[in-house]
Amino acid sequence: MIRLTLKEQPSVPLEAEALSPDVMATLAHDAICALPVYLGKRQRRLDDFFEVEGEASDFLHVEGDASRVKWIGRGMTKGHLAVAGNAGMHLGAYMKGGTIEVSGHVTDWLGAEMSGGLIRVRGNAGGQVGAAYRGSLSGMTDGTILIGGSAGLEVGMRMKRGIIAVGGAVRDFAGLQMKGGTIVLGSGAELRTGAWMLRGTIVSLKPIPMLPTFTPAAEYNPTFMRLYARHLAMLGCTIPFAEADGAYQRHTGDSSVPGKGEILVWAPR
Repeated sequence: MIRLTLKEQPSVPLEAEALSPDVMATLAHDAICALPVYLGKRQRRLDDFFEVEGEASDFLHVEGDASRVKWIGRGMTKGHLAVAGNAGMHLGAYMKGGTIEVSGHVTDWLGAEMSGGLIRVRGNAGGQVGAAYRGSLSGMTDGTILIGGSAGLEVGMRMKRGIIAVGGAVRDFAGLQMKGGTIVLGSGAELRTGAWMLRGTIVSLKPIPMLPTFTPAAEYNPTFMRLYARHLAMLGCTIPFAEADGAYQRHTGDSSVPGKGEILVWAPR
């Protein structure tokens, strides 16, 4: 295992794409210490900001409040990255495989445009979780993002595949321009959920304000929810599906696009 302990908060956001199991898996200790990071426009060494222990491992452990450290785990394809504390913007962006776990909170663009792997955040997340970057046509195309707390604006914007599950409340525009995949809202969302949605499924376990461009279609228990429930249960996330407990109210839309997406809202018995 490679252990990195943050010495102190950087004065401005630190860009640290080198904090990835892919980069460090074959490097000796001295080479890890010398990896480049960027403080503003200046290139610095990794050990200017982190105490470094260990070498040549695809298990990376980061300790400290890294809320000003950006691009941790960018594009990683394998291994395990654990953050004991908070993490900054773009955590797990472009991720293709492996696992990222965060014990604290994260800021914006968590798992942006990821195409595989698992990200688990115990605390809250910022906006644009699994979303497309500005000007890009697609957000996440596969993988799983689990958030224990709340999340910000535009969760799953333009996502095509994959699963995002948020335990706490979510802000406006969840599933904005969604093209596929599944978003699970454990505590509901604010306004404009599913706006300009083309395809995909949004599941809310709490009542949410519906756009007038979504049409009530049915009340039932979809068979595929059993499969989602079993899959998420293995990851520690529970969603209801038994007919004895309630049913899902299905709404289709967004008809303003027009779209073929669906929002399922749980209605307990």
